Amino acid sequence: QVQLVESGGGLVHTGGSLTLSCVASGRSRSYPMGWFRRAPGKERECVAAISWNGDNWYYTGSVKGRFTISRDSANNTVNLQMNSLKPEDTAVYYCAAKSRNFGGRVYYRPDEYDSWGQGTQVTVSS
Repeated sequence: QVQLVESGGGLVHTGGSLTLSCVASGRSRSYPMGWFRRAPGKERECVAAISWNGDNWYYTGSVKGRFTISRDSANNTVNLQMNSLKPEDTAVYYCAAKSRNFGGRVYYRPDEYDSWGQGTQVTVSS
């Protein structure tokens, strides 16, 4: 496992932007990583995911065109740029990493990840 620390959550108005960052510590290498969110009363869903080398990525339909996932391998950081935020984006956002048995594809099921951050709250007011 690796240790993950998220930052960048907060309160924003509809249409605003936020950037979430996730720093991975531990072994110095790149892993497939993802951003998940859990809204009150809903199941955890994968918002975006990126392969270990950054060549492949995934977005859930509701955020396509608004969110961008990127990685800075030199700093073991994965960012989620969130634009045009909507009240329905309100949730706790979690960073996840798959540190074992991975290939070049993206992973978007929660059970495929073995390391999780503590979560950061994103609230979008209407």
